Amino acid sequence: MKSYCMEYYFGTLNDGKGKDWSCVLHDLQLFFGVNEFLVSLSLIKKKFLVIAPQSASGVVLDGPEASKLLSAVAIALSNCSSLWPAFVPVHDPSRKAYIGIQNMGTLFTRRFEADRIGSQVPVKLMHLEGLYELFVSKFAFSNEDLSTHLFEVSFKMKLTYCTLPYDEDDDDDVQEPEAGSTESGGSPKSNHHNKSQWDDDCPWSEWYSSEDPVRGFELIAVWSEKAFESSLDMAELENASPLEADDWLIFPCLSETLNTRSLFFFSKSTWYQNIAAFLGTEDSDGKRIGFASQLRLLVDALEMSMEAKFIEDFVSEHSGPETLKSSAVIPPPTVLDRVLKDLFHEVEGLQLGFSDGDHKNSRTIKGAPLESLFGQFCLHALWFGDCNIRAIAVFWIEFVREVRWCWEESQPVPRMPSNCVIDLSTCLINQKLHMLSICINKKRQQEQESPKCGEQKKFPSHVKEETQVKRCLSPRDGKTQTSSGERESLSRPDVVKDSVGHISNSGHSDTVKLGDAKHSACIRRGSAGVVGSMMLLKSQQNMHAPFTQEPPVMTEDMHEERLQAVEALGDSFSFSAQLEKDILSSDMSAFKAANPDAVFEDFIRWHSPRDWENNDNMDSGASHDNAIKGLTVEWPPRGKLSERMSEFGNSWRKIWNEAPPLPASEQKPLLDPNREGEKVLHYLETLRPCQLLEQMVCTAFRAAADTLNRTTFGGLKQLTTKIGQLNLTMAATLRCLQTSNLSIDTEDIQDLKRLCAIFEHVEKLITLAASFYIKFMNAPRLLESIFNDCYNFYAPRMGTGSTASEVKKDFEKKQKVGRREREIAASMLTTPTANQSWRKVLSMGNLLNGHEPTLREIIFTKHGHLSENYYGGHAPRGYQHELETYRMYISGTSNYLSVALAVASCD
Repeated sequence: MKSYCMEYYFGTLNDGKGKDWSCVLHDLQLFFGVNEFLVSLSLIKKKFLVIAPQSASGVVLDGPEASKLLSAVAIALSNCSSLWPAFVPVHDPSRKAYIGIQNMGTLFTRRFEADRIGSQVPVKLMHLEGLYELFVSKFAFSNEDLSTHLFEVSFKMKLTYCTLPYDEDDDDDVQEPEAGSTESGGSPKSNHHNKSQWDDDCPWSEWYSSEDPVRGFELIAVWSEKAFESSLDMAELENASPLEADDWLIFPCLSETLNTRSLFFFSKSTWYQNIAAFLGTEDSDGKRIGFASQLRLLVDALEMSMEAKFIEDFVSEHSGPETLKSSAVIPPPTVLDRVLKDLFHEVEGLQLGFSDGDHKNSRTIKGAPLESLFGQFCLHALWFGDCNIRAIAVFWIEFVREVRWCWEESQPVPRMPSNCVIDLSTCLINQKLHMLSICINKKRQQEQESPKCGEQKKFPSHVKEETQVKRCLSPRDGKTQTSSGERESLSRPDVVKDSVGHISNSGHSDTVKLGDAKHSACIRRGSAGVVGSMMLLKSQQNMHAPFTQEPPVMTEDMHEERLQAVEALGDSFSFSAQLEKDILSSDMSAFKAANPDAVFEDFIRWHSPRDWENNDNMDSGASHDNAIKGLTVEWPPRGKLSERMSEFGNSWRKIWNEAPPLPASEQKPLLDPNREGEKVLHYLETLRPCQLLEQMVCTAFRAAADTLNRTTFGGLKQLTTKIGQLNLTMAATLRCLQTSNLSIDTEDIQDLKRLCAIFEHVEKLITLAASFYIKFMNAPRLLESIFNDCYNFYAPRMGTGSTASEVKKDFEKKQKVGRREREIAASMLTTPTANQSWRKVLSMGNLLNGHEPTLREIIFTKHGHLSENYYGGHAPRGYQHELETYRMYISGTSNYLSVALAVASCD
């Protein structure tokens, strides 16, 4: 009248003896050892039946019914000559109780029984001595004191220790706010923690605090099979240190998500789900705060920025898209002031540009360096409010106001160099801020250069008084070329150059009156020294190198304007002469002032030696040697202008004729700091929202990646490769934002969102590696092994969209702990505090640093001949095979005890 379900379990491996502690074993295999046994020297592996009623409980509640059902199944299996064991679940489902039977041919039968105590366990059964006596009582023939009898028993034991959660708070501790969020909605960088966090030394900690992905570890100490003869041996083993175990294993328990609190102990069935969810196989939108989540919001802001022409359109609550009005949040002014103060404070000793911590592949991303002003602005913007377009607009407007204040008050722009050549590989905003910093520095120098009465005159800031660099302008190819001999230092006026650019003493000052009466009484001004043995062609005076102006710095858009002029003019010669006219004219004026009797050919010989052709190079070389030795020099030197310099209507000669003799100190600066500074501010104030967000996205990705790249994780090779691949992927994906004429389409936005998902996966791996490194920095082999196990199993599933149910359940990789590494692993079990100790009942032995095992599993076995069995008849004549006559599996703690017994008999 009842329906039953029969389940057949079988193994697929027949590779020898199985492992008692393998997590892939079914409970019944672990309880009764039915994973393998010997019958007539033949091996049978992992095959058994479970017969259960098709009811809500799934167990047989009536005892006689269970015995009758099991008997019927045993007869049926015997008739089929089957040696499979059969089990029936009985009693309450929570007890996991079974009865079973196995017909093992014509010789003997094995019976099984398992039950569990779910309430307070008797004190005697909490200790190994009592458990040993419980096992011996099953086959002892006497009711006397079992402790005085000697029974040889095989013994195996597995002790599992769980570390305390790394973020477990004592009851009297002050609770911290959620990671990555602040009450005011501002940047977490300014939010000071009241207590230390696990990632305080990690580079991302100034922006957000990440929950430790490693919730704890399970340490497993295993004693392999040993023989004991008395309960006294058991008592001695209970007092032994777990460090003396034969094997130690360890595996991590990972957090389900990074912003929710979960139990530190995970069962075998749920641990895979937790680690799979953490490592990206489940959707984690809105569940984790990190760079990836904020970058995703920034991409949403970029998508929305395409709808407006002015950044101010997003500030007013009465303007902008309807969807923005209800969702956008702007932090209060106090938060904005605090963020701006942190952003614009001057950092001493700051190394700008590329640092050692930046990944080499990140340099291909057209953003701003991590420590630059715009790089820090983008990172702050990720956390300002909820990174919506309205909050970004308010932040940018106030940012530009602060930059203008620096300009108007001639204060240095923080986090930006005030000299150097502008790096054109960075984004345009960073270039403009660099240009503004240079202009402010020149303004300050001009204000300080006005000499007071009685003070010595100084060189203006636009004059190169220490490093004299001559530009060799070639009309033939329209490019600026500088030979190595033309970049030598002329830092002192009394230092001169020879014909190849080397310097010698001359004694000239900035203003010198020519002493030769035959020549006009001209005043030589702006001389940096004599150029070796070179003399002017007509007057035979020593040729003097002038101080020249610094070449003007240019941003990328200024270079593009010049390229457009090339297309407009067409002729490369005319283009070069036109665009470099100011620089060339300045050099000619300075040369004329330093050499009043010079002619055009003299300037060419100094400025562009390759445009002066010697008639006889050998003779010229000899003349040069004679000049060095003090001998008579052949005069005039035999040579002429090159063809391009001597052709009719040459632009250089025209500029020479028009250039007035003025030293560099009296010339108009080639770079007008006031004009260029105002142009920079105009660019920043009129920047379109989409152009701002494009550069912000590139810079934010680059800065976030460079921040994570500074994480110390022990140089794990797989993670290092993953970070390099991430930077290459970012460079390829962000290339669509680095073009001048940008029109972002839906596909580009989707690519950016997919990039955020990839970034999130790598960010999780870096967080996981950093946590492992903090715990195993003194055990590098163990660190690499544990991380590689997690990486190899879960990295291929990242981004595949698979759910936890789709993740295969056969991950059982535990790392073996070497004897030298046991102390390091055991140190993670810190001594419990007074507030933690009351929660634990220290009633079991084998304590490790004051912690009792969270689970103790023991297997007692007794081997013998069947004739020793008290159940019945003797074994057939000639059968002398020894087998496992008794087996008891014990699992439990001080709160529960599960016992399973298997007995072989001849009845």
